[in-house]
Amino acid sequence: MGGTDRPAANEPDGGVGKDRDTAVSERRFRFLVGGYAVSSYGTFLNMVALNLFVYETTGRALAMGLFMAVRLASGFVAGLVVGNLLARFGAKSVMLWANIGQGAVMLLLVLAPDGLLTGALMAVSVVIGACGTLFMVALRSSIPEMVGEDRRAWANSLSITGRSLAMVAGFASAGVVVSLVGYTAAFLVDMATFVVCAVTVALLPIAGGKGAGGTAAGEKENEGKAEAEASAEGAGSRWRPTAFLALAAAPGLGLMVALRGVDAFGSSSHNAALPVYSASLDDANPAVFVSAFWCVWALGNIGAQQVVQRYTQRTGHTVGALGFGYGTVVMSAAFIAAFAGFPLAVTAVIALVAGAADGLTEVSYTSHLQTLPATLRGHAFGLSATFENLGFGVGMILVAAALDRFTPLAVVGWSHGAAIVVAVVFLLRVAGLRRAEGRTGRGERSGRPARAGRADRPGRAGRTGRAGRAGLRKEQAVEGRPDRGDRDGAEVSGG
Repeated sequence: MGGTDRPAANEPDGGVGKDRDTAVSERRFRFLVGGYAVSSYGTFLNMVALNLFVYETTGRALAMGLFMAVRLASGFVAGLVVGNLLARFGAKSVMLWANIGQGAVMLLLVLAPDGLLTGALMAVSVVIGACGTLFMVALRSSIPEMVGEDRRAWANSLSITGRSLAMVAGFASAGVVVSLVGYTAAFLVDMATFVVCAVTVALLPIAGGKGAGGTAAGEKENEGKAEAEASAEGAGSRWRPTAFLALAAAPGLGLMVALRGVDAFGSSSHNAALPVYSASLDDANPAVFVSAFWCVWALGNIGAQQVVQRYTQRTGHTVGALGFGYGTVVMSAAFIAAFAGFPLAVTAVIALVAGAADGLTEVSYTSHLQTLPATLRGHAFGLSATFENLGFGVGMILVAAALDRFTPLAVVGWSHGAAIVVAVVFLLRVAGLRRAEGRTGRGERSGRPARAGRADRPGRAGRTGRAGRAGLRKEQAVEGRPDRGDRDGAEVSGG
């Protein structure tokens, strides 16, 4: 088909051009991850500094809980609307303004007079919670467009590694930064990290979001119009029900997102219980155990990302939904064991395993949701963020109340135990879908001819064509067949 300057796939220059494009896109993505890691450092730094500042300003622990609740509620709401924002404005705009908003509100906190300090803190809570969710969803949903479908597992691992390193650095340095230079300087450092990320996003050509669900090359004109209408509806009120219906029509994917929410509920338990457990081990220096635990956890997480990257490069496959299910079981069991009173050396190994399993679940879950077509991907990630914020927020409330009456082991045990139960249900569902797929495959290979005659009759030709096109669009709504819960698109194409 004439007119294109791009080499054909079977021409020698075609492979060279493709390799060059891949190298450029990967270099740009590394640059973006660098900016994201810097802003993540600021996020984890202010997570500690702001909580300490709220407590010192108000003198009440309840104020810290309210601050965190507002932050999580803002993230919850942002998850509901981010799909529409991505469809209307695009991933680059959302990521850029998310960082600008966070930097601006930190500057507002620095400049706020004492009489307006409480209001400024609430504004920080709202903006940080909402913009953090907006940036995360925009980044994850646009990765396939930025680096290509076959490199999304690598890109996910790289971004998660950068975030894990930033988390360790942020948590480890927060106390030092606050004690040495004070809260104002810490907030200015935090603001600078968001400025760095905003500049990084502004300098890069970032694909994804707006127009991503447009007509694919080679489609028929009427199908293209249908896709364009669907893309236009992305900015309207009908997209949110569409996203819910997509998850409901794909039981494996819907259960996967539900498991992610229950996993966040379990995560709230160990986050709240770690300081309590650490104080019981060493009341004079409770921060030592917490810091050491998260450092070892991060080492396991980063190690898992390296293993996943090498596995993907060697096999061309991603870990898939099964990796998410098994990883959730191992991670939850490890976090329960971490509070069982084992010697410190054994607990360090448990923390390493928990971090590795957490890294595996993160990359497998993100890669699997990215098999959805671009028109639904942002909505699915937004719904996922909503479930995660809801699970973590509800968990923090229940866990904080439970820790007054029960031991950390008991609280973490029933919280992560719920995640294990749902993960087992998810794995059984995946196994059932695989068996059903295997029976279907055997039936197709048995050679029984399909009844094609009726479809060829003139009186049915128009209806058959319309039904075929509708079926195609429906199939595109679950691109990569995430509804089967066992493979993502990369695994299918990898053979």
